[in-house]
Amino acid sequence: MNECPFFPKPHKNKATLWTTFFLKRRSWLDGLYEKSYTMKSGRVKMPGFDLYIANHPQDIRRIMVDEVRDFPKSDLLHELLSPLLGESIFTTNGELWEKQRELLRPSFEQARITKVFGLMKEAVDEMMQKIHQYPNNSIIEIDEIMTFVTADVIFRTIMSKRLDSLKGKEVLEAFAIFQKETVHTAIWKMFCFPKWLSYILGEKKRMKAGEVIRKALSDIIKPRYEEIQRGEKGEYQDILSSLLEVVDKQRKQRFSFEEILDQVAMLFLAGHETSASALSWTLYILSIAPKEQEIAYKEICEVVKEEEFSLQHLRKVKYLTNIFKESLRLYPPVGFFARTAIKKTKIRNKLLKEGSGVVVAPWLIQRHSDYWKNPHEFDPSRFEEKQGIIKDTYIPFGMGERICIGQGFAMQEAVLILANILRTYKIELQENFVPDVVGRLTIRSNNGMYIKFTKRE
Repeated sequence: MNECPFFPKPHKNKATLWTTFFLKRRSWLDGLYEKSYTMKSGRVKMPGFDLYIANHPQDIRRIMVDEVRDFPKSDLLHELLSPLLGESIFTTNGELWEKQRELLRPSFEQARITKVFGLMKEAVDEMMQKIHQYPNNSIIEIDEIMTFVTADVIFRTIMSKRLDSLKGKEVLEAFAIFQKETVHTAIWKMFCFPKWLSYILGEKKRMKAGEVIRKALSDIIKPRYEEIQRGEKGEYQDILSSLLEVVDKQRKQRFSFEEILDQVAMLFLAGHETSASALSWTLYILSIAPKEQEIAYKEICEVVKEEEFSLQHLRKVKYLTNIFKESLRLYPPVGFFARTAIKKTKIRNKLLKEGSGVVVAPWLIQRHSDYWKNPHEFDPSRFEEKQGIIKDTYIPFGMGERICIGQGFAMQEAVLILANILRTYKIELQENFVPDVVGRLTIRSNNGMYIKFTKRE
């Protein structure tokens, strides 16, 4: 049996209101207690906010699929993310969301994902060159490398621009600030802190970080947008070319510049940050699971041999794909989905007032002992026989009409990166290293991820 991958030890009992305040300022995972992993529903009452947690498959389907219009994306989430995302598909609702989804769909159809594979591969090749520069048996902080390569993949596949190290450092540092301060701002709002105090405590820093990222994206998008406005068309095969050309059937117009910037900012957040989280945790799990790592290595050798990686190869490495799926179960990048109840309703035995917050938490349901055997253990064989997985209990990409539009893109990118690393290196966790798991916008290791890389003969 594998060493059990680390997760924050839950508290014995539910925290008091003020303990919750102090715990969740750092990470919402810190506020969980033992019953969180076995309950069917829960409630957290704060001075300015009632929050309900739905942990049963039937309730999850009701919220995410059957009555999705009654449980739209949270207004608080929209308010928190708007300095970076503006009016993007990630937080909008209703007709605006439907229109945005329809306009984005062609950019993420399989044909388009296939077209950008070469651009994706260029970023991954450059990542491997960086790893090769380390001496053999080096301890590498891999979380930083995963964050950079996934951001580079987004820049190349969306905008045909390589992310240079200087610009990358600026953008990724800004994003780290934005993510950390967004958790703080959410807590200030839930506990009814006045706006002026929230501004002093970190909101100003957060807004500035959002501006830094949007300007970096704007500087690339603006010239391309102006080319299209002049009737010029470059020879691009990227996702931005699709966004610039798509026409809204109702308005008979293309996206405005601000609309495109909002959607690209969303793709940057959803595309690089979630993938970086998922990849870092997968490498962590593999570094403490030598048996599964060797099986994956042999599969890669049999499928790819000495050839360059191709899309056809990625579709054949089934065991490696299952490893990634199991990692997404244990460490879903987005640990909770925030919704709002727009009218009075009941979830199980709990009465929800209009405007109450509702959370569907992949982190909890994917580790729930009623739905998963040995829920905290790493076992990729779960995905060999899908009949054994209870419906609506595996939702790392969401579900229903709001399922992640970039799911196929993310799977392709992740398997390509993992296959490249495992074909060349054997990986082991640094001795005595324990990741500090924190839940913010995504689930990350607060103290990095230190892994030993040994070249295979």
